[in-house]
Amino acid sequence: MKVCVVGAGAIGSLFAAHLAKVTEVAVLTRREEHARALNEHGLRVSGRHDFTARLTAATAAFDLPDFGLGIIATKATGLEAAAGSLEQRFPNATIMTVQNGLGAEDVVRRHGEWPLVSAVTFMSGTKHSDTHVEYILDTATWLGPYGDTPFERVQEIAGLLVDSGLRAEALPDLRPAQWSKLIFNATVNGVSALTGLPHDPHFAAEGDVSDLGHLVRELVEEGKRVAAAAGVDLRDDPWEMNVLATKRGSAHYPSMLEDVEAQRPTEVELINGALVREAERCDVPAPLHTALYRLVKAREASYA
Repeated sequence: MKVCVVGAGAIGSLFAAHLAKVTEVAVLTRREEHARALNEHGLRVSGRHDFTARLTAATAAFDLPDFGLGIIATKATGLEAAAGSLEQRFPNATIMTVQNGLGAEDVVRRHGEWPLVSAVTFMSGTKHSDTHVEYILDTATWLGPYGDTPFERVQEIAGLLVDSGLRAEALPDLRPAQWSKLIFNATVNGVSALTGLPHDPHFAAEGDVSDLGHLVRELVEEGKRVAAAAGVDLRDDPWEMNVLATKRGSAHYPSMLEDVEAQRPTEVELINGALVREAERCDVPAPLHTALYRLVKAREASYA
């Protein structure tokens, strides 16, 4: 199964480098100098694993060889352009989305009739250069079928990821896992973007009335009520996910905090926005998440 990874940030780089150990991998990236560096030097992984992978990189889809699996690993803000770059091409491919939030599959579907696989991942890394990514958190990627994609195809892709040295689990229904991460991300990313705090013990502290953990717990509980109204039985408790993450020893900088500090567009629409829209659809009050969503949008508006 030849693979194309669209987007070579930290997550895309981790997928591409590991998969290149077990199959042919191409990377579609935006910058010519990035593609040239990958073709000349390969892609080094350090941290949890340590190796250098050889792969092919290009900046245009017509320069790519045919592939059987496409992994769109851009941020949500780059999803439309990424899917558009593949439009009506590679008819024999299955496309896997790994964006945070909800709705990525619908964006991709507008650009082609490929079989789709939904995925969420908690693995993380730090990109030190165009040719070097540090593998930090080796948590599993969860995969599930979207629409009429056969579950056997999902299992095949999960097996390929495991063979490459990554952790992965195929699920017949991804929604319980997807919603667990949605509530976690909407809460942690939104609060971090507005407070400037990395994801640290403040997010679980509840000793004093002023502690941030009270707000975080209330946001999680509100999100869980929306999930229940949507008919989703969560795979993991987002509050416990939050508490566990604050105990890892080093504070994690959520992507939304990095974006607002760099004055970039955030992923707020597919994360916080998606949760608020689901609350409206299910007629469930979500005042805290609605406020968080509007404040992050206002933070983006302040860039100008």
